Amino acid sequence: MPLKVCITYNLRRPAASDLPEDYYVEYDEEETVEAIAKALEKSGCSVVKIEADEDSYLRLRSEKPDIVFNIAEGLRGESRESHIPSILEMLGIPYTGSGPATLAICLDKALTHQVLSSYGLPSPKFQVFESVEEKLEDYLEFPLIVKPLREGSSKGIRSTSLVRDAEALRKQVSWVISTYKQPAIVEEFLPGREFTIGILGNRSPVVLPIVEILLDKLPREASPIYSYEAKWLWDTPNNPLDILRCPADIPLSLESKLKDIALKTFRVLGCRDLCRIDVRLDRYGEPRIMEVNPLPGLIPNPDAHSALPTAARAAGYSYDELICTILWYALERYGMEDKLDNRSLVKLPRPI
Repeated sequence: MPLKVCITYNLRRPAASDLPEDYYVEYDEEETVEAIAKALEKSGCSVVKIEADEDSYLRLRSEKPDIVFNIAEGLRGESRESHIPSILEMLGIPYTGSGPATLAICLDKALTHQVLSSYGLPSPKFQVFESVEEKLEDYLEFPLIVKPLREGSSKGIRSTSLVRDAEALRKQVSWVISTYKQPAIVEEFLPGREFTIGILGNRSPVVLPIVEILLDKLPREASPIYSYEAKWLWDTPNNPLDILRCPADIPLSLESKLKDIALKTFRVLGCRDLCRIDVRLDRYGEPRIMEVNPLPGLIPNPDAHSALPTAARAAGYSYDELICTILWYALERYGMEDKLDNRSLVKLPRPI
């Protein structure tokens, strides 16, 4: 019998007029779901697709898959990325990727900073604003960057999110709270180069070639941040910006430091199978962890500049090999690796 794999996902759709335009930006296009399904089928798996909506519990219980390939972002709530893994654990169904606790912590930028800081890992100074009237703490100095507390894919991060005075700060905090119905996190702005670091594996996780975000490729009038406009409006498959460089052109000393910080972050937060860690250099050229994404995008189109597949291609992976290797790592973690009949597309990485 072939290995039965369910793919759990949320499909991107146009936002209603009363929602922000980027409301569904974290969700996946059908092209991505189909590409994952085809890769798994090529490795001999039987594939069922299940959208992660209110009916997903019943469908998962009915389908009884051997394992789930999870890319679901969740529908709502402060721990939405944890919902499908929590359901799967209740049903006793194995799945790819990190568990509910890791997903909940990493979605909350303040919790992520607090956990990393407690382990001595460098992240920006920050303050959470529950309301626009709160006083800015003395340890924060302009310029600052304002973000929704619990979002990814640059949702709620605009070119205007980089603020240089109190008036702009209040305006941006007010916009985030009213638009996204959640607190705003205000972080010190890190003026140096920006990198994103992909990791695959578990017991001996491997760092993929480091990706640099070339912020000087943005329009001249744009703020030097990887904003919603930069990711989704100015850089499109039909009109791509040359904004990613992989491998990053950096000294070996910085490469070693970035890899070391990324691996420690991966382990401290309990990430599994795959992860992407965003890092930026401070004014002294030292790396600090901005965000951790245990559910990184897996867009198949190279022109879409999806960072983890970009790093995997630089390491010699085809898209199908990346997907099947993620699955194999999850199977190995559950002691089920022998259930994958065809391992021809599994490519276990070696340290780079």
